[in-house]
Amino acid sequence: MVSQRKSSSKAAQPAAAAAATEPAAPPRAARKPSAAATRRAQQAAMHAQTTEAVTPTHDPRAAKASYTAQPAMTATIAPSASVLVKDPKRADNWKKLPVEQLTDADILAMPDEEYMNDVQLAYFRRKLQQLKHDILLNAGETTEHLREDTVVVPDPADRATIEEEHALELRTRDRERKLLKKIEQALARIDSGEYGYCEETGEPIGVGRLLARPTASLSIEAQQRRELKQKLFGD
Repeated sequence: MVSQRKSSSKAAQPAAAAAATEPAAPPRAARKPSAAATRRAQQAAMHAQTTEAVTPTHDPRAAKASYTAQPAMTATIAPSASVLVKDPKRADNWKKLPVEQLTDADILAMPDEEYMNDVQLAYFRRKLQQLKHDILLNAGETTEHLREDTVVVPDPADRATIEEEHALELRTRDRERKLLKKIEQALARIDSGEYGYCEETGEPIGVGRLLARPTASLSIEAQQRRELKQKLFGD
């Protein structure tokens, strides 16, 4: 048995020596991932980043407690007629003051049962006449401006500026001309006793709406229906 072990060990020595002298096989090159796999890996990494829970580094209650709200800066703007609120203290001013001294707030504060009484009709007549006077005055000033600017200006830039100003002024006067027609119609409705009531439904238009638009002949609901009809059918 000893001789067999020696012979087997002698036989293994040449095999081991041959294995030691045999060159090692080159390492297998790493397989390059495909573009699709790369995109999937990037998407998975981005998803993990966006869904990862964020651990606060401070106590949120401390920040909330230390925060002091700064007062908002608001500009002081005089309320228009459309946003005036009824003032009970003015409810009887229409009985004490002449129409010339009444204000929009006084008219708005009048009781509902006094809607379109003689005082309100006189107030709106005065308001419409003043508006008519202002429009006619502006039209006269525009005529004077056009007459004064008939002198030829040599500089093309100055001449273009003057022409643009004239065009803008004429467009404004055209809008006022259309408004002047509505003023005449509103004054006629005062004379006929129809002023202040919707020409479609017969319902009161409301003092607030008339103060904001004295030429209004429709209630807000009727005006909205008309505008919707015009938008749908182009009438």
